Amino acid sequence: MDSTIIIEKSVIIVAVFALTMLMAMYSTWAERKVAAWLQDRVGPNRAGPFGLFQPLADGLKLFSKEEFEPNTPNRFLFFVGPAIAMSTALMTSAVIPWGDKLHLFGRDILLQATDLNIGLLYFFGVVSVGVYGIMIGGWASNNKFSLMGAVRAASQMVSYEVAMGLSMIALLMMTGTLSLREISAQQAGMNWNVFYQPLSFVIFLICAFAEANRTPFDLAECESELIGGYHTEYSSMKMGFYLFAEYANMFISSTILAVLFFGGYNYPGMSWAVENWGVNIANVLGFGALFIKLCGFIFFFMWVRWTIPRFRYDQLMHLGWRILIPLSIINIMIVGVVILRAEIFAYLGF
Repeated sequence: MDSTIIIEKSVIIVAVFALTMLMAMYSTWAERKVAAWLQDRVGPNRAGPFGLFQPLADGLKLFSKEEFEPNTPNRFLFFVGPAIAMSTALMTSAVIPWGDKLHLFGRDILLQATDLNIGLLYFFGVVSVGVYGIMIGGWASNNKFSLMGAVRAASQMVSYEVAMGLSMIALLMMTGTLSLREISAQQAGMNWNVFYQPLSFVIFLICAFAEANRTPFDLAECESELIGGYHTEYSSMKMGFYLFAEYANMFISSTILAVLFFGGYNYPGMSWAVENWGVNIANVLGFGALFIKLCGFIFFFMWVRWTIPRFRYDQLMHLGWRILIPLSIINIMIVGVVILRAEIFAYLGF
């Protein structure tokens, strides 16, 4: 392999890793600020201007905390759980197209770690592995509250992954590809998939809340019932990894939503910007457009947390199995009928 390609991809991977960690870190600050704004409070305001150094102070606190370990026969798994949760949260960003391309040093550089033709399938595969980090950590903690939280998380994620996958089938039938880059390219201008598949978007959005264990689907760690859920026995940076993984998952879920349904890096007038301002400037603006879209979804995640109360567990299962899955199947049937009708009309020459 060309050494230039290795260097290029290494730089992109490091940049994506740094962006994910930075967003996960400052999402904690943003969540406190959003909560304070909704509740007519100030929020963090003492650690630096506007409290911007608060995440750094929190990280330093977690690093300096004493490590406690429960009396567990599964000490190795107790360490592995947070590592799996954090690793899978970071791995999902590999297939996301953060922009089109930059023309530097006489070559085109894709703003994507890797362009898999099965990128969406890779995303679902990695996300489904993330539940093992929660399940292993809760089971190895040798604590009944942790185990109950882990069982809740596992059943919740399995349930909502089915609806999420079915919601994507209708979109794949329409786009004809699993590549996230091709899906983004098909949404040039304002030709966004959300206008053609609003039901798939709503189902995917609800399932994203459940997959990220966000309110109102945070039954795996609800404080009023399970103390801290699956990470009750964790301290120091092990607990930090679980918390970071949740915010990293929220960031990646917001990005996937923007890519699949809101055009990704595309924005109105992008072709004009390429012709008049050049490829580099136009695609830097494209990255900015994607960033604005995903920040809008992150704000929505936070807004919902401080607005809607937590579901009961039977309500959670009822919504997943008896509402979202049937709706996804009905949506697939409707899309199939529409596509078949269009093909018949095209064959007959109408």
